[in-house]
Amino acid sequence: MKRRRLVALACGLVAAACGGGSTPSGPSGPSEPPVPTYSVTATVFYDENGNGLLDGSEAVRVPGVDVVIGTGTGTSAAGTGQAVVTGIREGAQTVAVRTESVPAYFQPPPPVPIQVPGPTEVRIPLTLPIGSNKPNVYLGLGDSITNGDGSSDHLGYVLKLQNLLGPHFGRAEVHAVGREGDTSAETAEVTRKTLGWFDPAYTLILLGTNDWQDQTCQNQGPSACFTIDALRSIVEDVKDWDSLPVLATIIPGNPAMVPAGRNAWFDEMNVKIKALAQEQRITLADLNADFKATGSLPALYYDDVHPNDAGYQVIAQGWFKAITRARSVAAASSSRFGFSLKP
Repeated sequence: MKRRRLVALACGLVAAACGGGSTPSGPSGPSEPPVPTYSVTATVFYDENGNGLLDGSEAVRVPGVDVVIGTGTGTSAAGTGQAVVTGIREGAQTVAVRTESVPAYFQPPPPVPIQVPGPTEVRIPLTLPIGSNKPNVYLGLGDSITNGDGSSDHLGYVLKLQNLLGPHFGRAEVHAVGREGDTSAETAEVTRKTLGWFDPAYTLILLGTNDWQDQTCQNQGPSACFTIDALRSIVEDVKDWDSLPVLATIIPGNPAMVPAGRNAWFDEMNVKIKALAQEQRITLADLNADFKATGSLPALYYDDVHPNDAGYQVIAQGWFKAITRARSVAAASSSRFGFSLKP
């Protein structure tokens, strides 16, 4: 036994010499030099006059847009609209944006070629199909809620929305025309006249609260009511004016003061309003869902149907979300959601 152990030990000691150990590696060859990469800053802006250039008067930048240069990507920042794209390899590359990251209605340009290394900044113009309307002007169209009844400053959501859009884009001017007691049918009769006062880039439509008071609408239900036909007429007038429509669902009434049947009627009508937005391929602001998401509806009201300041802040945030969200986010809420307008 001792002899066997000595033999095994001897073999272990000379294993390397006998070929039983690992083979030492030879000298390594020269390492590959690192591939140089470069950075490019892209500025995403609203090209108001469509000339492809960033003019001195064009102050709007569009944040949240994904910019792709070669294999590098970056996202435009709030305030500056700048996306820093790193890791770009030398040679011929293209600059493009991911369309699904662009907000509703904004139109991205086709990809453009650049040579790297080359310019350290590129500018990406986005356009809006608003014809001769006034850029960065937003018009609220509706009834006494749009008029701001119940708010402490009597302006409702106007300044609240302007204070959200202005810092986000760099410029925004918000107006509202709300006619007290108007039904959607009554507003439909004066839509074009109202648009002519402002020539807005965007028109924010919030109507239907007063339609419930019509006896046919109340007694026979939303299917027998004029609301959808009236809203369709308003949307088509807005489109024909080359303004960009944003259609809202009806906000709920104060559950502490309105009969439950009224809010049930609103819920049923809102299903039809959402379908109308899909039919017309326009942006939807689901203000009814925004109100319900707060968890305490009575805290948002001045009276039975008019919001207080907190309620108007919810409306402003709802409009803001609908106007600024990426197409991919909007599409996720509806499989048929789109953004194209009539020519």
